[in-house]
Amino acid sequence: MSSARTRYLIFLIVFLAVAIPLLLNLRIGGTPSPETRQAFANIDTLAPGSVVMISFDFEASALPEVSPLATAILNHCFKKNLHIIGVSLFAEGTALGAQMLRQAARRYDKQYGSDYAYLGFRPQYQAAILSLGDSIVGEFPTDYYGDPTAPMPIFRNVANYDQVALVISVADGSMPTYWAEYAVAKFGVHFEAALTATMATAYYPYLDSGQIKGLLVGLKGAAEYEQLLKIKGGGGRGLLALSVSQTVIVLVILAGIIGDYRQRRRS
Repeated sequence: MSSARTRYLIFLIVFLAVAIPLLLNLRIGGTPSPETRQAFANIDTLAPGSVVMISFDFEASALPEVSPLATAILNHCFKKNLHIIGVSLFAEGTALGAQMLRQAARRYDKQYGSDYAYLGFRPQYQAAILSLGDSIVGEFPTDYYGDPTAPMPIFRNVANYDQVALVISVADGSMPTYWAEYAVAKFGVHFEAALTATMATAYYPYLDSGQIKGLLVGLKGAAEYEQLLKIKGGGGRGLLALSVSQTVIVLVILAGIIGDYRQRRRS
């Protein structure tokens, strides 16, 4: 077989390895990790009506990995009848966060302004994080849609971090570092992070020190969280497709090595 045909065959095999698990709606399970269980418990033990602030701190390129994480967290919060205040410290994550929050709220028949609110984007994230500790309404006098925030029922008894039970950063970069350094260190907020897999190793020291109370990592974390929630979501589907495709790639590499070895022996 020519090298061009071999290359096309490899592309086809990898494409099928990703597409088939997704099209068949198959999922992968497993035992949830201790950090996933802790992140789940942080929300599951909150009393109904408690306020959770979720910051959508990611770019569009990370959406396939962080979307299942954010969706699982939103589902859990609304299922527990918690109130959600959404913000974004990344410009690209602003519209994506609004869309995910709106879809989850519609699924649980939650009302905007009383059950949840979306404040939108603020630049200069260090200043924004610090300002939220003084006054949420003061930092965001209007929400993402341009409506005044002060009259909203959700802010009636919520002035700053003191009335926020948990802050969660869904991120694909280093933004959780700033939440830990400014919100946790100065205001003592309870904070957890949902991260892409490539960023996770940098935050286990924060988890061990207690600065981060819970950690969700990539598609594996999303799949484990969905398992604890007893729902079927994109985490389990995506993790299976990723696992199958990586296994196929390893097998293709091994086949190439074996084929090259046999050809060298013949020559």
